[in-house]
Amino acid sequence: SDPVAGFWMPTSSTRFYPDFVCELTDGRVLVVEYKGSHISGMAKEIEKGEVGKVWAECSGGKALFVMVFKTVDGKNVPQQLDAVIDSKH
Repeated sequence: SDPVAGFWMPTSSTRFYPDFVCELTDGRVLVVEYKGSHISGMAKEIEKGEVGKVWAECSGGKALFVMVFKTVDGKNVPQQLDAVIDSKH
């Protein structure tokens, strides 16, 4: 069942609740969804990433979204987080 209160995003079939919602020291909101690489290509996981991307783009620079994996292009999780935070300055 759905939590009584929580941050969620809509998908075509349900809601998804990202793993982390963080307020950065500069006031922006960072939403993080962590995924195992073995499911990264699943349609519902791709959809979550696309929904998060659109949500962040519509925020006027007030929000960031990232779907992180153990490694992506040789970057570990902290490096992936740094890249999304630093790319919006």
